[in-house]
Amino acid sequence: QLQASGGGLVQAGGSLRLSCAASGRTFSSAVMAWFRQGPGTEREFVGALSRIDGSIRYADSVKGRFTISRDNAKLTVYLQTNSLKPEDAAVYYCASKGLWSSITDPGSYGYWGQGTQVTVSS
Repeated sequence: QLQASGGGLVQAGGSLRLSCAASGRTFSSAVMAWFRQGPGTEREFVGALSRIDGSIRYADSVKGRFTISRDNAKLTVYLQTNSLKPEDAAVYYCASKGLWSSITDPGSYGYWGQGTQVTVSS
């Protein structure tokens, strides 16, 4: 019900646009979010977008570099990643849930995409 894509290999300072295609049911969820997980690390909150009032929240580590947006016609949520750093390298996941609460907690999300790999070379 969530399909992430757009990952790849990019040099430090470069950009990628990740996409998360959703089914109608999951796209109608109140919260669409992105997480990432590097090797040997826990899944980390990247950012989230509220369908209800358009609220957006980002992790401090990506604020000013990453942007979340959605295309209602395409049922797709995007994560534009700019000025990528080697420490941004991870598998990126999209997720959805019904309530704008505990949005940074991956355990609170009911739907997950399969992940897309982002590799950043220095």
